[in-house]
Amino acid sequence: MSKVVLGLGSNQGDSLWILEHAIRDLSGVLSDMRISSLYSTTPQDYSDQDDFYNMVVSGLCSLSPRELLFQCQSIESKYGRDRSCEIPSGPRSLDIDIELFDSCIIREEGLIIPHERMYQRQFVLIPLLEIESESADPVSGRPFTFFLEQLPDQGIHKVGIHGN
Repeated sequence: MSKVVLGLGSNQGDSLWILEHAIRDLSGVLSDMRISSLYSTTPQDYSDQDDFYNMVVSGLCSLSPRELLFQCQSIESKYGRDRSCEIPSGPRSLDIDIELFDSCIIREEGLIIPHERMYQRQFVLIPLLEIESESADPVSGRPFTFFLEQLPDQGIHKVGIHGN
């Protein structure tokens, strides 16, 4: 079993309902899941859109990284995501990113782990450190707290604890 960390986000449709149901779907893929609090986040790259709801889940997975990617994209599609017609970094009903997969470093077409932008995103690092406080970057070995301390405020606010 591999320990994985997934980042979830939504800002289109009933985001809270979508995230709650996506977590239920992910519980069929991950065991021993840990779920962060829910955060509201100002859009980062494309500003003409609603704020996002973000969270992180971790758990154990028996799938390969590619199989996990397929499962995540299937869950995204189930809740209305259509990558063929979306604006890059724009609104989406559901986004599930594989942030970490054990200590694997993967650089393949369509699959980069650790997620290449996680180091620049408070909406990943804050909830990640909430549930995996001792986690470290598999590339540099630095704790993720190091990267978080380098970032300016990005408009992230805790809005609830999972299940509330």
